[in-house]
Amino acid sequence: MRTTADDTGFRPGALIWLAVATFSMGIDGYVLAGLLPQIAADLHVDAAAAGQLMSVFAATGAIAGPLLGALTGRWERKLTIVLALGVFVLGNLLVGIAPTYFWAMSGRVVSAIGGALLNAVIGSYVIARTPVQYRGRALSLVMGGFLFATALGVPVGLLLGQSDWRIPLFLVVGVGTAALVGILFKVRRLHLPPLSLREALSPLTRPAILAVLLVPMGLMCASYFCFTYATLILGPRIGDGYPMIGALFGYGIVSLVGNIVSGRVTDRRGPVSVLTVIVATVLAAALLGGAGLLLPGIAGAVAGLAWFLVCAFFNGGSGVAAQTRLATMVPPSVAALVLALNNSAMMLGSALGSALGGVALAAGAAPDQLLPLSGIVLAITLGVQLATAWSARRRARDAAAVGADLPPVDALDPA
Repeated sequence: MRTTADDTGFRPGALIWLAVATFSMGIDGYVLAGLLPQIAADLHVDAAAAGQLMSVFAATGAIAGPLLGALTGRWERKLTIVLALGVFVLGNLLVGIAPTYFWAMSGRVVSAIGGALLNAVIGSYVIARTPVQYRGRALSLVMGGFLFATALGVPVGLLLGQSDWRIPLFLVVGVGTAALVGILFKVRRLHLPPLSLREALSPLTRPAILAVLLVPMGLMCASYFCFTYATLILGPRIGDGYPMIGALFGYGIVSLVGNIVSGRVTDRRGPVSVLTVIVATVLAAALLGGAGLLLPGIAGAVAGLAWFLVCAFFNGGSGVAAQTRLATMVPPSVAALVLALNNSAMMLGSALGSALGGVALAAGAAPDQLLPLSGIVLAITLGVQLATAWSARRRARDAAAVGADLPPVDALDPA
């Protein structure tokens, strides 16, 4: 018997195995960046070439996610999750046993393709199988796997990787395989209404959706404007080495807490209100943190850590609100494409933020000045957020006035 999107009898235990899958993706997404010298030495390339293993992974995922999300929209969802996770695990195994740089790069491309589709289809599955009033909490649990990997999985992977950079890849393979087994036995099948390719790609023709995607892109751009160079900002004040590792660990833990809180608040207050508060607070933190770094001694260190952890909390909660907002704008049958676009927007924002921060430093800006410079990006993002929220509310009022039967609008938050 087929399970349709109309069923609301979603078993919460299935979320755990989907979270384990995102946990494996979280380790894979970050751990190799801390092992570039070992990778370069083992594969006989320079550090820049080793770094391309991360760049190509991100670029492939950003491009493949929306395409695969649209092309697989007619497939049964559980089968799609299993196939995507299998490809992701296979790609990491290929990297782990790669004898040459070519095979390592090939494995990264394969794992990026699987991971991009997996990220999109897991989100769309949760949205389709979860009652609307619990979507925020369900998404926060599944996304929590990714953030938990950032807080715990990546540090453990880095420690294991000091003896052999391939060990974290086998860790990813093991966790991913465990998730695959759990999903096969615990996650229920789901068939969504079949769509033509034109219908599947319809969100690309809606300016409102494309405008909303600018908000998570702007948040990630501002975040990585500074986060990429956090060692340069905080290191002189708290010390390099273990103090900095502790700060990064704290960032991961606080991000996880922010994700959990955001899920509950989003269900109660609605995603638009939550996103507005997030962008405004991170903007205030950037401006106040930049001023606080001017303070001498311990005061400057406290101000720097306060900025870092406030950003961790609110950035950690932004993903749930952004995905929930997009889910209200489209039917579940095209949610995979929209969530893939959201992931691509975040990847693009991260890459753009890192690049802009590097350009600013190369132009002579001090590391501390990156905070107020990121505030410019956040101010623009806040303007976009307010404009899209106002536009959606206006559309809702117009629809109510004429009795039009329009698609759900993301600004219809519960009071």
